[in-house]
Formats: sequence, structure tokens, C-alpha cells
Amino acid sequence: MMLDKRNLERILSDQQEELEIRRTDKLCHRPEESMIDLNSTQAQVVVGVRRSGKSTLCFQALEKAGVKYAYVDFDDEGLAHVEAEDLNDVLEVLYKIYGDFNYLFLDEIQNVEGWHLFVNRMLRKKMHVIVTGSNAKLLSSDLATHLSGRNKEIVLYPFSFYEYCMMTDVAVSGMTTKKEAFRRAAFDTYLRQGGFPELLAIEEHSTYVKDLVDNILRRDIEQRFSINYKSAFEQLANHLLNIAPTIVATSDLSAMLGVKSEHTIKNYINYMKQAYLLLGVQKFSGKSRLRVTQEKIYPIDVALLNQRDNAFVGDNLGWRLEAVVFLQLIRTYKPKGYDIYYLRERSGECDFVVCQGNKVLQAIQVSFDISSPKTRKREIEGLLLAHRVTHCENLLLLTDHEYNEVEEKGMKIKIQPVYEWTLEMAMHSYSLFH
Repeated sequence: MMLDKRNLERILSDQQEELEIRRTDKLCHRPEESMIDLNSTQAQVVVGVRRSGKSTLCFQALEKAGVKYAYVDFDDEGLAHVEAEDLNDVLEVLYKIYGDFNYLFLDEIQNVEGWHLFVNRMLRKKMHVIVTGSNAKLLSSDLATHLSGRNKEIVLYPFSFYEYCMMTDVAVSGMTTKKEAFRRAAFDTYLRQGGFPELLAIEEHSTYVKDLVDNILRRDIEQRFSINYKSAFEQLANHLLNIAPTIVATSDLSAMLGVKSEHTIKNYINYMKQAYLLLGVQKFSGKSRLRVTQEKIYPIDVALLNQRDNAFVGDNLGWRLEAVVFLQLIRTYKPKGYDIYYLRERSGECDFVVCQGNKVLQAIQVSFDISSPKTRKREIEGLLLAHRVTHCENLLLLTDHEYNEVEEKGMKIKIQPVYEWTLEMAMHSYSLFH
């Protein structure tokens, strides 16, 4: 399709104006920013769920470095029909608007089929390329092949609780009663509201989240993967978000939705993971079949649990707390190459096991309230089970508010509130990156 260059110039000039407005926004410096290497000859690829702040992250890195760059947002409806062969015209118009530049920032590039050929050519011409996308496929072996290994991948998630505090001016350290109370109150809000950056600036949260989920389902999944059974697919997505965190039983799901093939259900779940709507955790097991077949899924952010039509998870604070812990574990340990599993045996289960290669570093249980002796016993039993199976002695029980250290069957167990633990983890990550 022939592009109208006049129209293209108008669209890209409007986008340039938006960049100007962005320069006045309050921004949060995130550890992932320092992972973007602007001196590299590789494409810097930032991926993650829609609206997690990917373009802001790249914008900050480019502005901080003070380099000359040009910007295109392919999520603009005016560029909906751009194809790979049009990208030269796009480049020409960018030179006209921005003058000479040696950094090219391509936002939500997955919308352009065959984009990698253009990026490859730019890299050969010694252009520095920064790319964002809302699809994990951008990170796949597929991409590595296309860019012949000339890419560095950075995954960005919605705000952690630490980043939420930074953006809302809540003190993340200091032990005064007032600071402690403000942190507690902020965490209660975060637990319900979640970490999508734009939720901090708007009133109408449920409409925002509903539109976001619809966008992901329809644009990023149904269109891209040509989904035949759209209604069954959307039902499945909403059902999984209603019951997450949960172990996926594909046979039950296919019977419930009237989809004959379990394979179709597996594909649908994989598409949701690729679009970063869901994240999966494998079972801790020496048998790879069990690891793959008994996957547990979590939402990419707790906002997705209750801010939608017919969402039922709002009141289940235990599920929400567990999701917050899992996402913090992912943020902290994935960049280091560690693995996170859940442990489940006939005699009980443990929510998370953190591994570095074959070594188990920590076992973690999450429970909102352990004031009942029965709940307390069950959670501690889960940690002792993890110790017996993995020989790990670093046992942690995370709750909403209790702080303690107990000894059970000769094992020390630390009990800590989640809000305090997430801040500790995040501060450690920040200190590594700065």
C-alpha cells in the first residue's frame, strides 16, 4: 500500500509534539533503565504488557543520555496499515522532521509485519535502534534468528510497590510511626489498584483496566493469531483472571468452554502468556513432563483481578498478596537468571521455591492472615515440607502484617509483612543497578 507522505508527516509531527509534552511529566527512574545500553551495536528490545511504561523507560534513557533521536509510535491508528516496505518512507519523513539523528526509537513495533528486516538494515548502517513491543514473541528464538543475535532483551512489568511509593511520594524507609502508617496505607491501595502507571493519574480505574484487557485480547491476540472461537477465548481469559493464581487443568477448561481440543486451550493460554496477560510458574520436579503439564498461572498485575466486569477476586486478599509476591520475585530474580517454582506434594504445598541452577536458595509461603492456629500450622507445614524435599534452610512466611521469627522442628522461620519485604527486595535491586 502506498503511503501518503503528507499524512505521514502530520502523524509523525503530532507524535513529536507528544514527546515534548512528556518532558514535563513526573517520571520514575526504574532499574531496567540502566539495562538499556545506548552505546551497543545491538538493537535494545524492551518488552512487556501494554501500558507498563515501556516507551517512558526508553524515553528516559534517551533523554538522560542527551542523544539525538527520532521517534515513531506504531500503535497510532493512523499507522495501522504500515507494512515493512513502507518503513523507508517513514525513515525519510523522520529525517525531514528531526534533522540528522543516530538513534531510532520504534514503539510497539510488533504491529508491523516483517519489521525485523528494516531494523537489521538500520543496524548494518550503524544506527542505534531501540524497540518496544507488547508480545513475548519479540523475544523468541524467532527474533534472535531474524536479527542474527543482534538484540538485547529487557522485560518491563507494571510498577512494583517500591515504584508506586516513589510516584506517590511515600517514604520507603524510616521507622517513625507516621512513615510506617503511610507505607501500610499505600500498600493497601496498591494491593487493590495494582501497578499500571496511568492508574495513578486517573479516577475511572475499572474502565481503564477493562479497555486494556479488551485491547490485549482483541488486538494483540485475536487479530495476530487469527482466533476462530473468539467468544470461547474471551470467556477463558476472563475465567483464568477470575481464578488466578491457579494450576491449569486443560481438560477441565475445554469441557467447561465446550472446546473439543485441549490443544486449542493450551494454545490460547500460550497466546495470553505471549501478550503478557498471564505469567506461568512450573512445578518443582525432576520430571520435566510434570513441570510443563502442571503449570500455575498468575496475572501480570493485581489490577487485572478485580477491575473488570464480573470479576470476583476483589475480596480474596490472599490471592492478591500471593500475586504481588510472585511479581516481585520475577522482577528481582529473572534478570539474574534464577528460576522460580511452586512445590506440591501429596502431603502439602509451598507457594514458591527460588533456585539458582540446582541450588534452592529460599522457600516462601504467602498467607494474608495467620492469626488462626489452623492456618498458621498449614503454612509452616508447607515450609517444612519444602525443607524436607529441597534441604533449603532459608524459610520465609510472608503475611499482611505480622513480623516474627519462630522455630519449628529445629528450623528457623522468618515471618514478615509483604509490604516491607517487597521494599527490601526492590531497594536491593535498585542498589545493584545504580
